[in-house]
Amino acid sequence: MDHRPQAWGRPRDDVYGAYDHSYVQENVPRSHTQQPIVTGTSVIGVKFKDGVVVAADNLASYGSLARFTDVKRLKTFQGTSVVGFSGDISDMQYLDRHLTDLALDEAYSSPETPRLSAANLHRYLSKLLYNRRSKFDPLWNHLLVAGLDDEQQPFLAAADLLGSTYSSPSLATGYGAMLAQPIMRRRVPDEEAAKMLTKEEAVELIKECMKVLFYRDARSLDTYSMAVVTKDGVETTYDNKLENQSWAFAERIRGYGTQTV
Repeated sequence: MDHRPQAWGRPRDDVYGAYDHSYVQENVPRSHTQQPIVTGTSVIGVKFKDGVVVAADNLASYGSLARFTDVKRLKTFQGTSVVGFSGDISDMQYLDRHLTDLALDEAYSSPETPRLSAANLHRYLSKLLYNRRSKFDPLWNHLLVAGLDDEQQPFLAAADLLGSTYSSPSLATGYGAMLAQPIMRRRVPDEEAAKMLTKEEAVELIKECMKVLFYRDARSLDTYSMAVVTKDGVETTYDNKLENQSWAFAERIRGYGTQTV
């Protein structure tokens, strides 16, 4: 009898004859993920004078089904930076494990002080995303990286599944790019305005944007995670609830929009 692990779970050759390998169709083309299955929606972030505030809800949707309601999509790195993930949850988990391994390597190489700033981490992730895209096997994620740069100034930048990168005083992924970004840009139109924003004002701005997203985005949730990154480290809360919700505006909606008649 064949006791090798390769033969486990297969019929015995001495009883049933040799296994017919044509059943497994080994000659089909190699395939990759063509469409995300379980996904997370918007991640939003805004700079203030001493750091960055980032938030994302805790929902992972299976198609249009609100399937998982306790998925943390903000991940800290070395206690100095935060990565927010929107898009495919399985690819997020892959990147999270990858970043954990990277953090362990960095901890052994530089145990006293972290060497990778948020700017370095963003550059590393953008190269990783571009590498996977070049193999026609992209990681279906849109990332926000928040923290401090090499000069200890607030840093906020994005990278998408193609490896494209950009930065701004305020950023949002997914539906938030259409719904939350105008609200944040009205309050923080440029870097000078971000330098005048306090931590409390930035947190209130993010809370207001999360409320708007819950009102308007069918793939969102009223429980969200928030991280505040400053020179003192990362302050993260994972079970924030939206407050002072009001659905009065829904009474005026008829058909596809608000009606005045």
